Amino acid sequence: MYLPRAFAETDLDALDRLAQRDRFITLITVRDGEPTVTHLPVLYRRDGDRVELIGHWARPNPQAKHAGAALAIFHGPHAYVSPGWYPDKEEAARVPTWNYAVAHLRGTLTTFDDEASLAQVVDGLSVDHEATVGGDWRFEFERDDHRNQLRGIIGFRFVAESVTLKFKLSQNHPMPNREAVAAQLEGNPREASREIAALMRERMTGHSTAQSKGD
Repeated sequence: MYLPRAFAETDLDALDRLAQRDRFITLITVRDGEPTVTHLPVLYRRDGDRVELIGHWARPNPQAKHAGAALAIFHGPHAYVSPGWYPDKEEAARVPTWNYAVAHLRGTLTTFDDEASLAQVVDGLSVDHEATVGGDWRFEFERDDHRNQLRGIIGFRFVAESVTLKFKLSQNHPMPNREAVAAQLEGNPREASREIAALMRERMTGHSTAQSKGD
């Protein structure tokens, strides 16, 4: 991922927030020169610098045979930025752009298909997401029909070896432009645009604090 220094984020708390916002990843593997991509929900675990993702594929998915190196992507909010919003109208600033937050995790996949581990994954995912839709479904291990469904999936564990966070939030612009963009996005009906505005405000506040301390 192309990562100018101005947009690099190093605090893993930012990764936690992306994962909390949307634990639905893009998982990429390569075999024989051909990329394979799956979009799927995961359980997210972080202990210090150790980041682990756990999930499952449908058994017929070719990626279920792809243990080894992989890339997992968390997609954060994103928003279009119009150059007409900038109070600084210098020629270099007169181009449209896009602000966004994203995380790329490179690491290693291992797979499993034992019944107990698969049941934990399915139950964990349901606990994570049922509450968000007002549901209460749970995996019931004692039920034959629930256990039988496990035959159709393969579980995976992904341990990250590197994490790259890119938060492109107009940091390469003078503060008046950043303020103007944030104000425009705050008034946008798209929730993702307002989320980007909030991220911009956080970083502008941090920048102002650092300046006041002489940093």
